[in-house]
Amino acid sequence: MKFADTFDLAWKTVRSNRLRTGITVTIIAFGIMALVGIMTAIDAMNNSIYENFTLLGSNTFVIHYQSNDFFGGGDDNGGDVKKTSKKAAEKKSREGQIITYRQAEDFKERFLFPAAVSISQIGDYITTVYFEEKKTNPNVRLIGGDENYLVSSGYTLATGRNFSLVDLQSGRNVVILGRDVAFKIFGDRWKNAVNAVIRAGANRYRVIGVLQAKGASSMLSLDNIVITPLESVRRLYAGSSASLNLSVTVNNIKQMEAAIGEATGIFRQVRGLSVTDDNNFYIDRSDSLAQKLESLTFYLSAAAFIIGLITLGGAAIGLMNIMLVAVSERTREIGLSKSLGAKRGTIRTQFLLESILISLMGAACGIVLGVGVGNIFSLVLSTGFVVPWGWALGGILICSVTGLLAGIIPAIKAGRLDPIVALRYE
Repeated sequence: MKFADTFDLAWKTVRSNRLRTGITVTIIAFGIMALVGIMTAIDAMNNSIYENFTLLGSNTFVIHYQSNDFFGGGDDNGGDVKKTSKKAAEKKSREGQIITYRQAEDFKERFLFPAAVSISQIGDYITTVYFEEKKTNPNVRLIGGDENYLVSSGYTLATGRNFSLVDLQSGRNVVILGRDVAFKIFGDRWKNAVNAVIRAGANRYRVIGVLQAKGASSMLSLDNIVITPLESVRRLYAGSSASLNLSVTVNNIKQMEAAIGEATGIFRQVRGLSVTDDNNFYIDRSDSLAQKLESLTFYLSAAAFIIGLITLGGAAIGLMNIMLVAVSERTREIGLSKSLGAKRGTIRTQFLLESILISLMGAACGIVLGVGVGNIFSLVLSTGFVVPWGWALGGILICSVTGLLAGIIPAIKAGRLDPIVALRYE
């Protein structure tokens, strides 16, 4: 008997036992759905993470001050308790020191690497922006920046201009609007917003530009922002103890490590640290932040894989039992096939094919359901449609192996049946 004939016979047998096939396919499908669904959701989450952080620019790194609460820690050195306590107290006193305007300016003057350095400061996170009768929700971020802020943050102007030297030195009340803010208060006339006078909080500003939209972002409101000169924020929010941020955009991404090394050395001098002192600031690359967040999804991936394997293990046992029952039910059919010349190998192949076909049907249903369920999560995160091709192909391979292993014992049992005994079976 040719392989095509054996395959056709196996397919007809699978179709004729719809209830048995349907139950087994459902069990396998749920296992694959759990695996592929969670992996699809994780891929969507990773896409969202990279969309948020790579918008900052892959050639940009940021210098932050080191906070006691989040980045502090104990001293690992042994020895005298008093000396250790004194050293820990000295270390604690150096940590948590904000980056002052003088330090930021000093660093910007000293850092002669081929890169653009931007100094910025958050003025308010809950600003309400007004224009005539329209206003935004009180969730707009007001940021003070310099001439390099747009470049270092990955923004481009849709209309208008960047800050001039006079704007920055005088700290005049001019503002660049994010796309969301401009659309909320100007509507379809947002392109004509330049030279309009708006109110952000209690202060009036003249609009000099509107930013291009940065695209969908589920984790950061990148377009819900207004940018004003740094001196304006420092003057109007003089009571704020917020630290200044330093962003460095390297001209050549291949020189990123060299730029970070030089920036670390210069900023240590600016902060007045000795050779033996630890850094009381930290430097983060935008892509490294994304990688750190993505690494957290490893545990979710491992959990999904374990859940999928447990479900598929149970499905394999169920499939093997069903195939063993099928051998008993079709004993006379096997005996008739052998009496007509069918060999042991043909019978074994038929039962193996039946088992593999059922598993692959379960895999197909599970992949479709898993991709659908996982992409519900991608809709929530506003990312594109995600298909984890690697895990989908892996699911097909796993199900093929599952069907093969589950069908070996029934196939061997069927192939060893004596045709005379099988024909007399009741």
